[in-house]
Order: sequence, then C-alpha cells, then structure tokens
Amino acid sequence: MARRKEAAHGGHGWFVTFADLMGLLVSFFVMLVAFSNQDERKLQIVAGSMRDAFGVQNNVRYSGVIEVDGLPTRPKLKNSAHIQPEDASATPTPEDQDSKRQFGAKIQADRSFALAAASLRQALQDMPELAEASKHIMVEETKEGMNIEIVDQEGRSMFAEGSKEPYERTRRIIEKLAGPLKAQPYRVSITGHTAASKTAPRPDYGPWNLSVDRANAVRQILEQEGMPSASFYAVAGKADTDPLFPDDPFIAANRRVTITLMREAPPAPPDLRP
Repeated sequence: MARRKEAAHGGHGWFVTFADLMGLLVSFFVMLVAFSNQDERKLQIVAGSMRDAFGVQNNVRYSGVIEVDGLPTRPKLKNSAHIQPEDASATPTPEDQDSKRQFGAKIQADRSFALAAASLRQALQDMPELAEASKHIMVEETKEGMNIEIVDQEGRSMFAEGSKEPYERTRRIIEKLAGPLKAQPYRVSITGHTAASKTAPRPDYGPWNLSVDRANAVRQILEQEGMPSASFYAVAGKADTDPLFPDDPFIAANRRVTITLMREAPPAPPDLRP
C-alpha cells in the first residue's frame, strides 16, 4: 500500500497573512492621499525652501520664513511681502545691488583699518626711542578710529605751563610718531585738551585758545617731518570739555593732545544712483 506523504512542519501561512495586511494598509494610505486636498501654494513654498537650502535648484524661487500665528517673528524678514512663487525672480533689484555693494565695501574698509592699526601699534612698540616716554603715550581704539594720546603726568608736563610750544622731549616723540603715521592710508585728526583749572584764565588767552594752538603745533611738527597736508582730517581744541578722567577733571592726565587715525566710511561706488 502506498505510503501517504506527510505535510512539512513549520509552514509559513502567517507570513502570507502579514503580507496581505501590509498590502491593505499601503492601499489605504494611498487612497487617503489621493482623495485629500493639498494646498498648492504651501507645497510650492516648502519645496522651494528645501531646494534652495540644499542647492539643487537652478532658478531660485520664493523662499523664506513661513509665519504662523502665535509664533515669534524676526524684526526683519527676508521676504516680508506676499509674492506669488511664479512671480518671484532671482535677479536682485538695483537697491539690493547697491546695498550689497556698500556692505561689502564697508567690510573691506574695516579689514584694511584693522591691519593699518595693527601695523601702527607694532611700529610704536618697535621704537626704543619711545620707551622712556611710554608713560606719556596711550593707545586706544574707538568707534571713530585709533587714538594716540600724548598725556601729561604729575610733575612731568609735555608742554610748558600756559604755552603752546612743546618741550624738546615732546617734540622728539611727535617726530618719531610721524614715520608710522604717514605710512598709513588713513587721515589723521588732532585734538587738544586742557585740564580744569581752579584759577581764572587769562582774559585774552583762555583754555580754548591754548588747546587749539597745541593741536596745531603738533600738526606743524608732523608736517615738517613729511606728512602731507591732505592727510589731516581736522585740527581742533576742546579745552576742558572732554576730560580723560571725568571723575577728577583737575588732574594732569586730562592735559593731552589726541592724534586719531580716522576710521572713515568707504567711498561711494562710482555707479551708485541716488
């Protein structure tokens, strides 16, 4: 008698059922997507933002911050106006071009000034002649530029009392400063200052006259050392209105002459339109 073949153990009937379930779920989600209504405008915005971010789009489309009610917004948006994606353009407007050109010129000017200021600082440090007078020289960088302050110390003034003429040691300091100053491409401003006085000034020659004359005397020395007249931005006197130490306007250090390497705005491009 023929022997009956036994069924194989460990059949995979559960796998077929699982595959059918997965197929039904996929079909269900495909139907949900097919019957749903999509917001075409939002879809284009998201797609444009993603493509622009990953650099795979040749023609830049509308992209930016999508504002949602209740979320904090930035003070400035890249695209604050409602522009249709099909109306957007990758070509910047003349105003955008001018703004980018001016911003780039300012960055370049700031970098050049930083290099010039570092060069001037190094030149001052490399002068052994100024080692003795180092207590009288202060170097400080401000938003206007870099200030070289030639200040008085207690018992050791840079100018004779009430005189516009500097002492010989002061003259030598200014002459040594002329070399690195005239090597810079930036203009120089010179300002004279006096300390507050408890005695009444001379009626015919007060602190304003003295501060202006001392600043002009420094300018003359620099000019004699070969600094061209076009390198001077301004020569002024402020008397005691701008003390270096406001808490004590009477101390000697407020008597000074400030030589400022000017941080000027970059020149406007020749093709800039008003």
